[in-house]
Amino acid sequence: MSIECFTSEPRSIPFRKEGPNTRDHAVYRLPLADFGPQKPKGNSFFSKVSETAIRAMDEMRHIASYCKDTVVFLEGDTAHGIYILYEGRANVLTANREGKTLVLKTALPGDILGLNSVLAGTPHGVTVETVEPCRFAFIAREDLLKFLGEHGDACLYFAQYLSRDCHSAYDLIRSAGNPVPKRLARFLIDCCANGHMSDGIVRATVALTHGAIAQRIGCSRETVSRALSDLKRRRIAELVGIALRVHDRAALQSLAAS
Repeated sequence: MSIECFTSEPRSIPFRKEGPNTRDHAVYRLPLADFGPQKPKGNSFFSKVSETAIRAMDEMRHIASYCKDTVVFLEGDTAHGIYILYEGRANVLTANREGKTLVLKTALPGDILGLNSVLAGTPHGVTVETVEPCRFAFIAREDLLKFLGEHGDACLYFAQYLSRDCHSAYDLIRSAGNPVPKRLARFLIDCCANGHMSDGIVRATVALTHGAIAQRIGCSRETVSRALSDLKRRRIAELVGIALRVHDRAALQSLAAS
């Protein structure tokens, strides 16, 4: 069995709705359809809504795979529906008046993209681009609105998701005025959430270049490189390629809180 990898823009992507012959193939299972023990980390949809609502959403979804560095949708595009990330990571981007790109967040499995624009009936306010091969579920706007009108528990879940997203945006705005070392320290601490401890060192993977990190925390690549060099010199943390090693987590946390 093969999985197609689409690289064109979403309006020209032939999303495939599951038929009866594909339901037993785990490779096609997406977060809202997986009733087994393996569920995407961070996706609390299963514990928040009824099985009836989950199955109803399961019937609406269309699926597609994307290659690395593929634009899922562009800022200003018409919001035709929501995208639920099942596998991989994708950057949520915006640009200021000078054309400088800012990474608002990196979406992880379970994240819902385009929800605000779909509910508000406005064009997408951000661009979403994959940073590694991804799989998405797509749910058309008309189907989603009808579904939310029929399932109050799911409607509450999506409202709570929007609220959390809004608070994350507030945090990002507040952090914009912080010194770069503090912003970088917070970013590295977040990266540690998916790492592990061995021999007193926290080891994690940061699959972003210095330039991409700069876009994420809102500064120049050169500033990020200097700040990382300083952390390495002080034996707090170092980033070698994609390997992050935090030697003094307490010091890093202190820097993030300063």
